Amino acid sequence: MSDARRVVLATRNDHKVVELREILGDVCAELGLEIVGASEWPDAPDVTEDEVTFEGNARLKAEALARHTGLPALADDSGLAVDVLGGAPGIFSARWSGRHGDDRANLNLLLAQLADVKDEHRAAGFVCAAVLALPDGTVRSAAGHFRGTLAREPRGENGFGYDPILVVEGDTRTAAELTPAEKNAISHRGKAFRAMEPHLRELLG
Repeated sequence: MSDARRVVLATRNDHKVVELREILGDVCAELGLEIVGASEWPDAPDVTEDEVTFEGNARLKAEALARHTGLPALADDSGLAVDVLGGAPGIFSARWSGRHGDDRANLNLLLAQLADVKDEHRAAGFVCAAVLALPDGTVRSAAGHFRGTLAREPRGENGFGYDPILVVEGDTRTAAELTPAEKNAISHRGKAFRAMEPHLRELLG
């Protein structure tokens, strides 16, 4: 497939590339697009995510990758927003414990902070902002939300990050107890990227 029909995803995480190919499978088949990961460009710059919103950080990553590769680029930024904490950890979700990407430490710290919070006040949700950036500077964005309540201990093996403690709204399982197909159908990332489909048709159709 030629570069003209490739869309690069701003991640070097192969699991995330597979997940997005599944979420956008129908529209990619319709438009003849191929989702590829940033790992195909080892010299692509690492972007400092210093904006104060999910959309701002996603836009930084998408625009940088579009400039570097000359291809349309997709990026997302997401995190957990806890109601009783005023929306925190929010954009700091991945480094809540002080070390970026230490899922277990982040999760344990959050559970400790909420230990005395009653069950009826443990509402929370994942938030995802997705951004499509073209090399000519055109940008489109979309958002998705995934609500639930916070369990008191982790359950499930299928997720990552805070998935094991978010009990899905209307269900008794955590996000980490859902199958990948179930999660993609209702997750914040699934909703955000499905909301991106009209923009893909508009700009890449």
